[in-house]
Amino acid sequence: MKIASLVSRYLLGFMYVVLGLNGFLGFIPLPPFQGNPADFMKILFETKFLFVVKGIEILGGLMLLSNQFARLSAVILMPITVNILLFHLLIEQGNPIMSLVMLTMNVLILFGYYEDLKVVLKQN
Repeated sequence: MKIASLVSRYLLGFMYVVLGLNGFLGFIPLPPFQGNPADFMKILFETKFLFVVKGIEILGGLMLLSNQFARLSAVILMPITVNILLFHLLIEQGNPIMSLVMLTMNVLILFGYYEDLKVVLKQN
């Protein structure tokens, strides 16, 4: 489990850094969206909200790769990962395979840090 968590940390960190940088630099072209996904993406671009999310992705990915504040990064990136999955399932209604892989890797990372995060999950 420790090896799976370590590999997942590096892969997810790399994915978030690359995909976050792509939000600013555009070296991987986005697929053409039509209908609801296009409207949703238009709102994200026009309000500059997507740039905030991409900045958090880059920072979180770098923290995972450098193992500095990796526990915090895994916790912060989990809602972003879930939102990516929900976008693919509910709005785009496309293939959610990559987002499911990202979610699995994020869960593996959190399980790898379970002992450290157990205090956060404790009920009062």
